[in-house]
Amino acid sequence: MIHGAVNLHREATLPLVVGNSTGQKEVINTVIDTGFDGFLSLPSEIIVRLELPWTISNPATLGDGSEVLFDFYAGIVIWDGQYRTIDIAESETEPLLGMAMLYGYRLQIDNVEGGIVQIDVL
Repeated sequence: MIHGAVNLHREATLPLVVGNSTGQKEVINTVIDTGFDGFLSLPSEIIVRLELPWTISNPATLGDGSEVLFDFYAGIVIWDGQYRTIDIAESETEPLLGMAMLYGYRLQIDNVEGGIVQIDVL
């Protein structure tokens, strides 16, 4: 079971340990974005600080239908007690946790300020 909380902006948030292959780790507060089909997005400042290796650039379609080119980096997260290697998209927004990370899990949100965000394996 994974826990987060709803913030005062009515966003479902989840702290996530993100790191690199050399063992450097950092707790990142993420916002769950059900419209994002990737694993995780991070701003360049965090990617540089964690020294994440670049893997590829790929086009993606945003919610407004526009296409942009994203750089992707390899990162390691602790998810449900397990280390997991994922693709991380560079984006100059707040860190977003996407639906690829939630695949195979149930997401429950008590949508009030301070409400519980609970993620359980299916």
